[in-house]
Amino acid sequence: MATSPEPEPQATELISGGHLVAKALKAEGVDVIYTLCGGHIIDIYDGCVDEGIKVIDVRHEQVAAHAADGHARVTGKTGCAVVTAGPGTTDAVTGVANALRAESPMLLIGGQGALSQHKMGSLQDLPHVDMMAPITKFAATVPHTERVADIVSMAFRECYNGAPGPSFLEIPRDVLDAKVPRDRARVPRAGGYRASTRRQGDPAAIERLADLLVNAEKPCVLLGSQIWTTRATEAATELVRTLNVPAYMNGAGRGTLPPGDPHHYQLSRRYAFNNADVIVIVGTPFDFRMGYGRRLSPEATVVQIDLDYRTVGKNRDVDLGIVGDAGLILSAVTQAASGRTDNGAAGRKAWLEELRAEETKAYEKRLPLQHSDASPIHPYRLVHEINEFLTEDSIYVGDGGDIVTFSGQVVQPKSPGHWMDPGPLGTLGVGIPFVMAAKQARPDKEVVALFGDGAFSLTGWDFETLVRFDLPFVGIVGNNSSMNQIRYGQGAKYGRDRERVGNTLGDVPYSEFAKMLGGYGEEVREPGDIRPALRRARESGRPSLINVWIDTDVYAPGTMNQTMYK
Repeated sequence: MATSPEPEPQATELISGGHLVAKALKAEGVDVIYTLCGGHIIDIYDGCVDEGIKVIDVRHEQVAAHAADGHARVTGKTGCAVVTAGPGTTDAVTGVANALRAESPMLLIGGQGALSQHKMGSLQDLPHVDMMAPITKFAATVPHTERVADIVSMAFRECYNGAPGPSFLEIPRDVLDAKVPRDRARVPRAGGYRASTRRQGDPAAIERLADLLVNAEKPCVLLGSQIWTTRATEAATELVRTLNVPAYMNGAGRGTLPPGDPHHYQLSRRYAFNNADVIVIVGTPFDFRMGYGRRLSPEATVVQIDLDYRTVGKNRDVDLGIVGDAGLILSAVTQAASGRTDNGAAGRKAWLEELRAEETKAYEKRLPLQHSDASPIHPYRLVHEINEFLTEDSIYVGDGGDIVTFSGQVVQPKSPGHWMDPGPLGTLGVGIPFVMAAKQARPDKEVVALFGDGAFSLTGWDFETLVRFDLPFVGIVGNNSSMNQIRYGQGAKYGRDRERVGNTLGDVPYSEFAKMLGGYGEEVREPGDIRPALRRARESGRPSLINVWIDTDVYAPGTMNQTMYK
């Protein structure tokens, strides 16, 4: 009797650690990684090719980390940088630290020597997790290939625990390169491993805030970076317009209200903080930018709204603290106040007029400097020309000390999410990587970046990366051949004869640097030439640098007050 042959066993599908990383990135919605290559991490690249994830390779790991941070800010999705072990990971530390202080969700993946060589002195072996733990929300080693995608998803989840921030994973080389049966490796399902983190806040506290605002005669609100983080633009706009409350904006909150909006205020903030009876601080800690809370009137009722419980009431007592999502909270407050017969909006007309008079006075005092025809060029004239040049589609990036302090007083983004600066860590060198991330994520947008010459020098070689990946932008270097913010402080403290110790740079024509790397460049020495040069840079369709020689002996008011140290 004939017997049927035994069925051949099915071959088990095997998958490597690098391909599991790529699948986990895909599940998170990551469509690009920023990286500098190394032998420890190349299997991740192979996985990214299969998953359709773009690989942008840069010239310094700090740039990769800053670009991942920038990607998160622009898109609202987690950014990702991949670097090799040892110096590759330590080079990225600054970018991770900057993302922590800026509350930016990103994942840094670092290579590591093989587990089989643990503590043997393998190439580029360092205690990465120990180094990264203080500046991340989560830092871990992946111990086994089967756990790769699972722990990547864990790291992403921790990025959104409270206020957003960075996570770090090191993956040993043998864990990354090994292959395991596909059915033994948990690969998270997109949308299936993270819950909503949007919290509306205590309903009783929301009712109390509505009461405070309705009954306030002179309220004001500061809209900080968490307005953009939580995409609360519409909620914030509805609140200030419904209740007739003047709004000030800082950090990524800039652009929440467009210039010219009757509730958009900028130059009268100190006056408002000194005279308001109710001050609402949204998504901004009481750090150095707020004088640690001391710049708020002690007589005012102070309300603080933040994603992070630890931030509320830190450095300064508050009368009311609400922890949660800025958009949900502000919408709830507006709704709670809208049912009142009189929400107090009409009675605040005089207060808004009082503030507008202060705005006008400050603006008119500065206007002659913004229109100055002096040569060397006055920094106020440069930032005025940049502000006039911006369109509603221009994302503005500021990277520098004194020159960017000037721009913070004058440059007004025309739309939400169109302002990028380092954040409270004050990291110089973010400009080129932020440009890279913004243009890669939003190719439909124009990107305009202002650099100090010192700041540009830190990461400027990745201008070539922008050329290589065809990421055009309009770049301006405010060139005074100095680290002028520090120079001023040294002169004030030690005398003019010692003001140039350790802070003076060479006269570098950065336009020639741009040309050498395949971009567009121009030199500008006269104020009337600024705007035509900007237009030509825009029309070139290439990465560009307009090198503007500015007055070396003029300082921003914030620099002269040394407010960053007070």
